[in-house]
Amino acid sequence: MRELPKAWAIAPLGNLIAPDGIFTDGDWVESKDQDPNGEVRLIQLADIADGRFINKSSRFLTHKNAAKLKCTFLQKGDLMVARMPDPLGRCCIFPLDGDRRYVTVVDVCAIRLGSSEIDPRYLMRALNSPVVRTQVTALQSGSTRKRISRKNLATVSVPIPPQSEQRRIVERVEALFDEIDKGVESLQTAKSTLDLYRKSLLKSAFEGRLTADWRARNPDKLEDPETLLARIHKERETRYQQQLEEWKKSSAHWSNRAVRDSKPKKPLKPKRLTPLSAGELARLSPLPAVWRWIRIGDIGLIGTGVTPLKSESSFYEDGDIPWITSGALNAPFVQDSTEYITTHALNQTNLRIYPPRTLLVALYGEGKTRGKCSELMIPATTNQAIAAIVQEDTASSLRRFLKWCLKKNYGEIRAGASGGVQPNLNLGIIETTPIPLCSVLEAKEIVRRIEEKMSLINSVEMEVEANLNHAKALRQSILKQAFSGKLVPQDPNDEPATVLLNRIKAESVPKKKKWATPERKAAHQ
Repeated sequence: MRELPKAWAIAPLGNLIAPDGIFTDGDWVESKDQDPNGEVRLIQLADIADGRFINKSSRFLTHKNAAKLKCTFLQKGDLMVARMPDPLGRCCIFPLDGDRRYVTVVDVCAIRLGSSEIDPRYLMRALNSPVVRTQVTALQSGSTRKRISRKNLATVSVPIPPQSEQRRIVERVEALFDEIDKGVESLQTAKSTLDLYRKSLLKSAFEGRLTADWRARNPDKLEDPETLLARIHKERETRYQQQLEEWKKSSAHWSNRAVRDSKPKKPLKPKRLTPLSAGELARLSPLPAVWRWIRIGDIGLIGTGVTPLKSESSFYEDGDIPWITSGALNAPFVQDSTEYITTHALNQTNLRIYPPRTLLVALYGEGKTRGKCSELMIPATTNQAIAAIVQEDTASSLRRFLKWCLKKNYGEIRAGASGGVQPNLNLGIIETTPIPLCSVLEAKEIVRRIEEKMSLINSVEMEVEANLNHAKALRQSILKQAFSGKLVPQDPNDEPATVLLNRIKAESVPKKKKWATPERKAAHQ
């Protein structure tokens, strides 16, 4: 800790608590102890932010159980310190009124100072400052779930100024933070506006409004969707016949071999999907006259992968074929892999290698992964949690158009998942999902305009994020100055901090009993 002003002192946190105060962990309240109809609210770690109470949890228990568990009840003005991340050691002042109505969890330390020598607002800001937070981090323990024990928390050194300077520091910090908060609020509004603009842009693009002017200027370039689809289906059938002939030759060669490896896999015959019904079309938004609603399977062949047996070492050891899992689809492009399989695994399973530029859609996954679309940039295979959309020849020119369409429809695609506790998508859902189709040239113009505008949006968003990060750094800089004695001027007339610390210490020393007479004293010995 840097050199402090002369009137300041340094004290362990545990030494700042007067006898009438508390310095205790919350209570061990298990699920079985809770009752949604209870009168006592259980404050959670999620309620505690850096310098503010979020008030988001909704857990309760009865007064009877609180008494049985010997819970410590919180009071308005208590300090709450989170003994677990993130961040570790964050502190706020408990703001809620109510007698015997609130308790907290065991990983929260509750502090009630018990005297007026230390301003609770000052101590909260000090605990959230880099000066103290660095010490807390150094005292953390645990491997997977970091935490700080109350015993270690009590040892962190807190810089203490004179009492009147504590108030001056708090007033100055809060005034500066208010100004920063106003700026942050404006930045958050701008960020939300950018997100709304993204959604509006994609909606406009796939309803035909974004390129209405382009169609008006280029009526001769508007290929009829029926003609385009017929060309795609013809190319698909031609390619299938070529693959079928190649398979027949490979199978004949395989049959004549003395030593046989895996039998060549017969290509799948392309499906002809049922057109959208009148009822389905009625639920979709209107399109320009030269557009048409189709299904994803009309312009892409849908496949997937498998997970080779983990117990079979020959499927994985020294593998060199990238094997993609759904977690990779959180990025817009899949450019490498963290897992690999062997050629043996490829031959022994239903896996196939998908070419670069294949679109991948997560069928299921943790969090918001399900429904995400990413573009494969390397030859790779996938597990069964991914749908691969392969587009060749003319259909490949619609790849980026389809990718943006899938991004626009992310919410609707997720909503189409089936199942109970963990809803999943499947190949059939992806294959039959409706999408709009326009001419190839208009699709390219749509992609150009989307990417041009998205580039600008992303640039502005990066600037907003940079300013938000600057605001965080500015807060930390203010706290650093505040608790090294450089934010407000010192007053030589202030009572030194050592005096108030001595008063707290004196209050903590047990007083000797006074006996009225020597006889009474002797009776108690």
